[in-house]
Amino acid sequence: MNSRIVISNQADVHPQLLERLARYRGAAFQRPIPQRSREAFDAADELVRRSGKDLILDSGCGTGDSTVRLAALHPDCFVLGVDKSRERLRRGEHQHGLLQGENFACVRADLIDFWRLAHAGAWRLKYHFCLYPNPWPKAEHLVRRWHAHPVFSVVPQLGGRLEMRTNWRIYAAEFAISLALHGVRSNTEICDGAQQLTPFERKYAASGHKLYRLTADLDAAAAQENSGGQRRERTNT
Repeated sequence: MNSRIVISNQADVHPQLLERLARYRGAAFQRPIPQRSREAFDAADELVRRSGKDLILDSGCGTGDSTVRLAALHPDCFVLGVDKSRERLRRGEHQHGLLQGENFACVRADLIDFWRLAHAGAWRLKYHFCLYPNPWPKAEHLVRRWHAHPVFSVVPQLGGRLEMRTNWRIYAAEFAISLALHGVRSNTEICDGAQQLTPFERKYAASGHKLYRLTADLDAAAAQENSGGQRRERTNT
């Protein structure tokens, strides 16, 4: 079945994106973290530590299909999928028989809480995947897009190589702008659809959509920022 392209009343990058991102700079997101999110993180943290492997985070994993595929592609890493939908994770459990394997697991949690807990827990990622997040294409829903949410400032601090995929050009463009304001350079290219990681990606590719792949080296950005700080310190002494 063909999938419809993203339809929006927004013709290009949202005119209020920069204003909204500037409002968040220097202000930590203070929404209280519920106990259930802390318990989910503690369980995930135990699995990650027990694995002893480099960590790949699959944010918004849905049914866990991408988590399983990433685990097969990276057998030397532990892949953790996180999604807030109980129903999606249940569908994945039915499909795969289990949502925990030798080098992967999926947990139910809200990423708004989970990313902050991962940062507080000093997690350092090898790869971070954000595959086909809900684009929230209506202009009035800008703040619901990850890159325009106040919690997004935590994402670059988790490190690793970040990869975001979307079938909406504007989402990729805005995502890149948000990363740039956090001092992170990114690259966006059109995917050839050869390595499809999610059911959505397979559906979009079969429907002839353009698929955009944004990548960024967050560790390199952090190293450059630290180097710049040291240079400034030497200049001031």
